[in-house]
Amino acid sequence: MQLGMIGLGRMGGNMTKRLTERGHDVKTYDPGVESTAATLEELRDELSAPRTFWMMVPAGKITEQTFQTLLEVGEKGDVIVDGGNSNFRDSQRRYTDAKERGLKFVDCGVSGGIWGLEVGYCLMAGGDDDAVKQVEPVFLDLAPEDGYAHVGAAGAGHFTKMVHNGIEYGLMQSYAEGFAVMNKSEFDLDLHEIAGIWRYGSVVRSWLLELLVAAFEKEGGHLEDIRGYVDDSGEGRWTIAEAIAEDVPVPVITAALFARFASREDESFAAKVNAALRNQFGGHAVHAVETAKAQTKDPRA
Repeated sequence: MQLGMIGLGRMGGNMTKRLTERGHDVKTYDPGVESTAATLEELRDELSAPRTFWMMVPAGKITEQTFQTLLEVGEKGDVIVDGGNSNFRDSQRRYTDAKERGLKFVDCGVSGGIWGLEVGYCLMAGGDDDAVKQVEPVFLDLAPEDGYAHVGAAGAGHFTKMVHNGIEYGLMQSYAEGFAVMNKSEFDLDLHEIAGIWRYGSVVRSWLLELLVAAFEKEGGHLEDIRGYVDDSGEGRWTIAEAIAEDVPVPVITAALFARFASREDESFAAKVNAALRNQFGGHAVHAVETAKAQTKDPRA
């Protein structure tokens, strides 16, 4: 089928390649990359009605701007797919806005990262049945066998992907903490080897573990050249916010998000408060910050 792919970054570019390899006619638009169209209007004109536009751009301002432009240039019966990591509340609003203009909207959670080109993407689609059916040939070829589902009404695709990423936070943090314990142990452990054997027969085997083995192979067994600074793209926060609204306890996901926050602090003020309090009530020693003078050898010595 025909598709207009908007955004040709790591995800959109590879998805375009996968679809083209499977016989789809993919027109493209990305102002920063060579594309078939120079504007969204040109992209519209390259496609036959009813059209399918797939947005694969960063969540937030860029997605909103692109969506609003598509509302203007699109025509009745066209489908707009958001394959980025948008907040599901925004997707519900966009569904309503599109419907008022006679357009259709599908929110599609996409998991697979840079490996999706080769092994396929897990796809979670939300929206009306007719809109999803219009895009389904693309969904089926992007996903591996049994890796795609129409999970519910508008917003359900991005809601499901949000929770998926929250779970991912917890899994990653669990691996991180376990390997940190082994790295600090009295034993001279080969972490690369241990991660490797855990892939076979172990109850903790997973694709994330396979990726950790690949990271050890690339970066070395102690990841010496990687700074321990972990970003988050929002889905973990949204998952926790929804859990609070629904009175559902999610302590593991919450702790994993807070661990990412902690990774960004060179010096924790909270830890300073803890140390000062221990000194005040129990006389426990505090570790003074070394001054620049103490750190620098006096050339006169």
